[in-house]
This record gives sequence, C-alpha cells and structure tokens, in this order.
Amino acid sequence: MFMTMALIGGDTHMGQTVILGVIGSDAHVVGITIIEQALTAAGFDVENLGVQTSRAEFVSAAADHDAGAVLVSSLYGHARQDCQGLHERLAEADCDAVTYIGGNLAVGQDEWSETERAFRELGFDRVFDAETDPSAVVAALERDLDTTVTETATDGVRVDS
Repeated sequence: MFMTMALIGGDTHMGQTVILGVIGSDAHVVGITIIEQALTAAGFDVENLGVQTSRAEFVSAAADHDAGAVLVSSLYGHARQDCQGLHERLAEADCDAVTYIGGNLAVGQDEWSETERAFRELGFDRVFDAETDPSAVVAALERDLDTTVTETATDGVRVDS
C-alpha cells in the first residue's frame, strides 16, 4: 500500500489510535511498514496488525482501542472479496472509525475511478492507489479526524483543520 515515502515529523495526535493491517491472505508488508512509520512520525498511536489479517481482527482491534481510523492495505488484488462485510461488522461492534483502503486493489486493468467507486460502495471513506504518498494519507487523517496538531518546537501550538 502507498508505495512512495515522505515522512512527516514533529506533530502529535495524542489519543488518536489508528488500526493498520494487510487484509485477507495478502502477505505484502512493505507498504504498511512505510505507512506505520509516517503515521508514528506524525504522532498517531498506531496498532499494526501485520499481514494476513482477517476482518474480525480489524473489528476487534478497532473496538478494543476505540480507534479513530482503520487503514486496510492490500497489494495482491483481491481486496474487494476480502473486505466484503467489514463495515457491517464494524457497525455491529459500534465502531464509527473512518476507514481507508489502499494498494493494488483489483486484478486486471480496471479504470481507477471504477475501483474507487467499488470500494466507496463497500463503505470506505477514502481509497488510495499503490502510488499514494504517505504524507497524503497523514493529511487526510488529520482532516478526517479533525485533530489538533501540536508543534514540538518551543513556540507553541497550531490548529490544522
């Protein structure tokens, strides 16, 4: 998921837990490692579930950590099948986290707009392709979670919206 890298540092999002993992039978770990580093550098509390994560594991972790966001990665092209029912399970667990998905989500040469539409119909708030820069994910989370960003410099606080 999200293959290029530009880490962001210095900000804090105390109390904002993000659940991150690779869904289904997918064992591609590089993308989530990069995203974990970017989110951690931006100050998010990240719970990385690793690879080959089931829908139930995502839901359980989101509920256990009162997560603000659930980020699903898939690189092997079968994400649509793997994500069937995820949002229904999140709702059953009374989890209202924003949900993102990113990576190589479909096998074949689908138009990206069609792939994005399919995942939005599954309930995802944002859909990213495999070339998305991690800074775009961090910025989207900051907007979607409406977080207050605190600078680590001695000059004080700024609020991003």
